[in-house]
Amino acid sequence: MDETEFWELIDTTRESADGDAEEQADLLVERLTQLDPERVVDFARHFEARYNRAYLWDLWGAAAVLLDGASDDVFDCFRCWLIGQGRHVFEGAVHEADRLAELLEDFDDEVDGDGEDLGYAADEAYERLTGAELPDLGLPSPPPEPVGTPFDLEDEGVLAERFPALWDRFRQ
Repeated sequence: MDETEFWELIDTTRESADGDAEEQADLLVERLTQLDPERVVDFARHFEARYNRAYLWDLWGAAAVLLDGASDDVFDCFRCWLIGQGRHVFEGAVHEADRLAELLEDFDDEVDGDGEDLGYAADEAYERLTGAELPDLGLPSPPPEPVGTPFDLEDEGVLAERFPALWDRFRQ
């Protein structure tokens, strides 16, 4: 599976799920179980690489603005959700987290931002296909700390200053 096919699976399942992350995860599992196990492993590699790539202080800050706070676990789920938003949103946010203000049509912190199930879709599909756990993906370990300059995720003044567009759109 190449990168284009990876993003096509993400996009088609998101569109069919009408933005519902849980439904998208279910549809993704369904689609992945129609593939051979090696392609599911390829999908998992693409997903994990993007998940690790999104381990950025600025994205954690954006999650904190959008979700009114973001613990480690919440940020993990947010990164999965962000991948589920598709290539355009993901790449734009990784490049400049504050751009999420223009990239997201809307955001409801009660239902958006939690893509935990998306993070397990490949695992579930692989297990259904083979009866075994997804093998080691052979990817480098993520860094122990997010990439970028650390800042206080609980300081609203810092968040408003670092992410003015997000703050103005989603926290005012």
